Amino acid sequence: MPIANRRSIPMRITAVDTFIMWGEPRNWVFVKISTDEPELYGWGEATLEGKDATVRTCIGQLGETLIGKDPLETERLWQSLYRDGFWKGGVVINTAISGIDQALWDIKGKHYGAPVYHLLGGPARDRIRLYTHVGIYEADRIAREAAQLVGAGFTALKTGAWATDEPMGDHQAAALLGERIAILRQAVGRDVDLMIDNHGRSRPAQAVRQLHAVKDSRITFFEEPVPPDNIEAFRPVRETARELGIDLATGERYFTKWQFAPLLAGQYVDVIQPDLCHAGGITEVKKIAALAEVHHVLVAPHNPMGPVSTAAAAHIGMSVPNYLTLEYVSSQPYRDRVVKEPWQIKDGYLHVPERPGLGVDLDEDVIAANPPRSFYYFKNLRDDTGAVIDI
Repeated sequence: MPIANRRSIPMRITAVDTFIMWGEPRNWVFVKISTDEPELYGWGEATLEGKDATVRTCIGQLGETLIGKDPLETERLWQSLYRDGFWKGGVVINTAISGIDQALWDIKGKHYGAPVYHLLGGPARDRIRLYTHVGIYEADRIAREAAQLVGAGFTALKTGAWATDEPMGDHQAAALLGERIAILRQAVGRDVDLMIDNHGRSRPAQAVRQLHAVKDSRITFFEEPVPPDNIEAFRPVRETARELGIDLATGERYFTKWQFAPLLAGQYVDVIQPDLCHAGGITEVKKIAALAEVHHVLVAPHNPMGPVSTAAAAHIGMSVPNYLTLEYVSSQPYRDRVVKEPWQIKDGYLHVPERPGLGVDLDEDVIAANPPRSFYYFKNLRDDTGAVIDI
């Protein structure tokens, strides 16, 4: 409803529902918040790999506290969801809050008849640059797939450093990484940005070896070089990265401004990657981006999720000046099925439509026709003794 037609009685939340569907290669968790305004509702996304049922339960518990509240009070409701109760934080609670927060912003944009990014300060740019993924395969397949993606218009590609079942702890492994990235660089030429995702699987000394191995391949950023749980582990890697002129990135497993603050204050990375499904939603990621701007750090949201997460991240990207690029999984066959009016991508850029709210409406019949599947998304290595390892 446009602002000129606002009613004097506050709008109220009447229901908070959770939908889970198979999105390949993970289940997508969607949040739908309904109001007492006819046909006015909002969609959010709270996808958390392998923890779908747990997140749904948390959304249900938090959602009960929202019934009867004004959905336009996004800041007050965020503070209530995060602060009420003795136990705060953690990936499950923050994921639930993130999905709810996105849905509230969707409602707010629809209520005021404006895209969400207009409510976040208006456009800082005209479109969103995307990067997509290329797998780690044998040499000819790497080159072939990368060439296809560049031919489709993408100007930035990211690859995993290793397969999830591949040991990577020794010097030979670092040399192998260098060979793979050199093949990829040769395939795409000098004008395409390349990023490497290490998934936090290395000790600092290993990450240093890996940086040296790829130093001649013009890497845009090296993501999660070490696990996120010890910020000091970034220090030796940071020193090497600066010497080699390679930017470091991390942040997909950090939540809220309180976890990002020491990372930024210590200048440990050049790019942060908050996930709109985990870091606290639109309300919180907008603040995280502002904090990053203070430290001259760029923002490139982690986004291998579904369509609502992509929309939320794009609206953040449209509204913050220190935005670098947005992760986009090009091979998601279910995305265009579940979205009633899919967004347009041209020459590797996402054009955010001028629709009210997030601009994404989901087809509940498609969701129902693609029920969630039981799977364990990520499993670390086992060494020859049977011990669980990351390397």
